[in-house]
Amino acid sequence: MRALVFLIAGLFLVLLSACSSNEQQDFTSESDLYESAQEQLERSRWESAIRSLQLLEEHFPFGKYAEQAQLELIYAHFSSGEPDAATASADRFIRLHPQHRNVDYAYYMKGLAAYSKDENFLSQIMPLDQTQRDPGAARESLSYFTQLLNRYPDSPYATDAKKRMLYLRNRLARYEIHVANYYFKRGAYLASINRGKYVLENYQETPAVPDALAVMVQGYHLLEMDELSDRTLAVLRLNYPDHPAFNKSGEFDFQHGDVSGERSWLSMVTFGLFDKRDPRGFDSRRVYDPQYQDAPRATQ
Repeated sequence: MRALVFLIAGLFLVLLSACSSNEQQDFTSESDLYESAQEQLERSRWESAIRSLQLLEEHFPFGKYAEQAQLELIYAHFSSGEPDAATASADRFIRLHPQHRNVDYAYYMKGLAAYSKDENFLSQIMPLDQTQRDPGAARESLSYFTQLLNRYPDSPYATDAKKRMLYLRNRLARYEIHVANYYFKRGAYLASINRGKYVLENYQETPAVPDALAVMVQGYHLLEMDELSDRTLAVLRLNYPDHPAFNKSGEFDFQHGDVSGERSWLSMVTFGLFDKRDPRGFDSRRVYDPQYQDAPRATQ
């Protein structure tokens, strides 16, 4: 009886091994496997394409389609909604083929993969304010696109990368203003000023610059650093006279973003964390950036 059990188990393992072998060897040549992967890519069968491309590299690592398969694997991972896998594949290609004629594509896809992390189902059907979301992926994407332009300024992907970088810089600058407004609510005026300075130093010519100046004007005023406040105010008035912080008389509204008056003991102890008041924050996008919600989709 025991011998029969072992015999059945052995037959089962043999059949399982044969099935696995047939699944892995369902091709006769490198060309057949590559053509199969191409067909799967054309039909948007991403998982099947990924398996075929991985098999191609595994069985024909030095074949004539090996390098092209590695590039297409980046695209397949990206298209299947796997940005981290796409980035890993791109990094591997750059490491193995730093002088390849299409290595700029790998750099571009790294930027595009990071860019796609900020897009989800809701962002495609609802007008979400992306500037208030965690900027980690945006910074990562901007860094990758910058690498592409620094290394390959004449790349055919440079034009699209520049468009995305413009949006990313605008978004990151606006995020800094959101943080500055939050610090005003908590009474952390020096921290607000530093956020404004960061925008001026790192994101020049973005629509957030007017608000960065306004943040500094307000912050210096609340810290009673009147000379710096007046100096920054003069720059704001000269360059952005239509900023919403100016009242009808053309004077700067120093209550804009200020929560210093009559704060409760709970507000002071928690640095405004549980302050229910919602002061006006600096946000002049309707004046200087009416198209701030428009952004290119992460399509390749």
